[in-house]
Amino acid sequence: MASLARIRTAVPRRMHLARAIQTAADTTQLHQDASHSEPFTVKLHEDSFRGYRTDTPGLDVEVTKENLLKWYKEMTVIRRMEQAADALYKQKLIRGFCHLAIGQEAISVGINSATTFEDKIISSYRTHPFVVLRGGTVKSLIGELLGRVCGVSKGKGGSMHVFTEAFQGGHGIVGAQVPLGAGLAFAQKYLGKKAATFAMYGDGASNQGQVFESYNMAKLWNLPCIFVCENNKYGMGTSAERSSANTEYYTRGDKIPGIQVNGMDIIAVHQASKFAKEWVTSDKGPLLVEFVTYRYAGHSMSDPGTTYRTREEIQRMRSTQDPIRGLQRYISEWGLASEDDLKAIDKEAKAEVDTAVEEAKQSPFPDESELWTDIYKAGYEPPFMRGRDREEVHYY
Repeated sequence: MASLARIRTAVPRRMHLARAIQTAADTTQLHQDASHSEPFTVKLHEDSFRGYRTDTPGLDVEVTKENLLKWYKEMTVIRRMEQAADALYKQKLIRGFCHLAIGQEAISVGINSATTFEDKIISSYRTHPFVVLRGGTVKSLIGELLGRVCGVSKGKGGSMHVFTEAFQGGHGIVGAQVPLGAGLAFAQKYLGKKAATFAMYGDGASNQGQVFESYNMAKLWNLPCIFVCENNKYGMGTSAERSSANTEYYTRGDKIPGIQVNGMDIIAVHQASKFAKEWVTSDKGPLLVEFVTYRYAGHSMSDPGTTYRTREEIQRMRSTQDPIRGLQRYISEWGLASEDDLKAIDKEAKAEVDTAVEEAKQSPFPDESELWTDIYKAGYEPPFMRGRDREEVHYY
């Protein structure tokens, strides 16, 4: 280990001469007077995007009061829901793995805002927000974490395996969802559907061979696949700089174009997601999108998150680059809602989550007979299934 350390210190630090991506959550400016009833235009910071083999999305974005308030409520509910999951885990009511998306809410809400339920979204396991955004409820998500029948996966999947009709998971094997996403995009093209697939993964999965194999097949077949890297700076407890020779993940697709995006500004995420969907549904082939973001909590509930980064770093990000606080500032400064209006939304979000938690707690645990269901799609089961030993057999 000492020799490795000597080698590492001998490696010169990489020089970054290009302008860095802007990751503040509140740098978008009004381009015209805000309207309470009509769409109006805002201008993103000039460093909100960087491009590789392509132009970047436009900086002028048309928004509405209705959408901004909707995004604010969705992000606030998601934040409250994840905080509730944190508390339930510490009470030992949630067991096993649990990965929270606190700090990264703008990405799920922004992607969802630019898509329909005809589009496919598949990711790894920091995916609780997509359940409530794409057909599920807070109760069904919390119920799943608690292992209850009301859960979105009937209490049998837990935090890492959550699905809805419009969200394709929720996968526990790091990086394995990326080729599945390419397959979903292949199906969309084969069926002639004008829709996109967002195949999401983190910077920690970005060096896997199956990710690059998926890039290659997607480019060969010109698939409508958007490969989305959520770069929250740390793969488990390892910083991106320690694990990746190239930390500009949007440039890693070789012949596939890419864009890097400020993942802390909901308006930038929305604009980039809209751009990406238009790209792949215009038969231009796949696209890489890197959202630069930050998670406030540890990698999972078992990780305090402070052994590989300082508490000062976390507090600085919370206080200066929080996506919810950034949107709150836009809404307030642009005169779209008062402080009391925003407090009312916060209060409603808390009440919604608190009610969902109590209702989920009342739901029963699955019966033991449920161990044999959902292994196969209903109606496609084999005649029987073997259990833990030769004598334990279940007949369908």
